[in-house]
Amino acid sequence: EPRLTHPEIIKLQKFLQQKFGNPHIDVRPRKQNDSVEVYLGDEYLGLIYVDDEDGDCSYNFQMAILDIDLADIK
Repeated sequence: EPRLTHPEIIKLQKFLQQKFGNPHIDVRPRKQNDSVEVYLGDEYLGLIYVDDEDGDCSYNFQMAILDIDLADIK
């Protein structure tokens, strides 16, 4: 079973903060070892899953966008 370690979680957080230019992005561990939660301040954004099949490690960010979230976008 893939497992995200504390150093990996910190690296993912720093990567997202740098990539999106926002120091308020927070990556938090979950009870499940194969994923972490991503927040922007107190707002939940999505999950990051680790995939290490065949010895190649990658991280998949999954974010749901509801139609209600798009209602005020013009």
